[in-house]
Amino acid sequence: VEALKIGPYTDEGADYGPVVTKAAKEKILGLVEKGVQEGAELVVDGRNFRMQGYEDGFFVGSCLFDRVTPEMDIYKQEIFGPVLSVVRAKDYEEALSLPAKHEYGNGVAIYTRDGDAARDFASRVPVGMIGVNVPIPTPLAYHSFGGWKRSVFGDLNQHGPDAIKFWTRTKTVTSRWPSGIKSGAEFSMPVMR
Repeated sequence: VEALKIGPYTDEGADYGPVVTKAAKEKILGLVEKGVQEGAELVVDGRNFRMQGYEDGFFVGSCLFDRVTPEMDIYKQEIFGPVLSVVRAKDYEEALSLPAKHEYGNGVAIYTRDGDAARDFASRVPVGMIGVNVPIPTPLAYHSFGGWKRSVFGDLNQHGPDAIKFWTRTKTVTSRWPSGIKSGAEFSMPVMR
């Protein structure tokens, strides 16, 4: 998270750019502050990020929270900014219940070496976009894009076959499987290189 490069839209090497408005920046920073106040552990703090030459821009530095609980505002709200919240679950069923109980259903990812768990998760989780061993897929024209529950907007998803499948509820599952490892557990989030 600390290594993500922030830049203006003209910087093709940037991982992300500014948020859309001053109000959006203020809302994101307010939610980060609220997360700290509510007891989440702010592992990476991007609140004081300033981009040289763009000091009045709507840039927000990357933030990473750990030990987030479902009672916290940073868990309850869709932040729409560069903030990642880690919620720990004691087992698979509890982890599956978290997005199922949440009022929003935009996107979620699972990292596993267990194909049964991945298929079960993808079929049972009530969310519009699902990544398996990849972050939530970036919306492309050939993927449907949009959430479920309170994350939905409009009558159709933004892209994909929804123009034809007006009454179909779609779910996109993107998977990548590591090979050659059949035992043991890893508790660190893999990164794409």
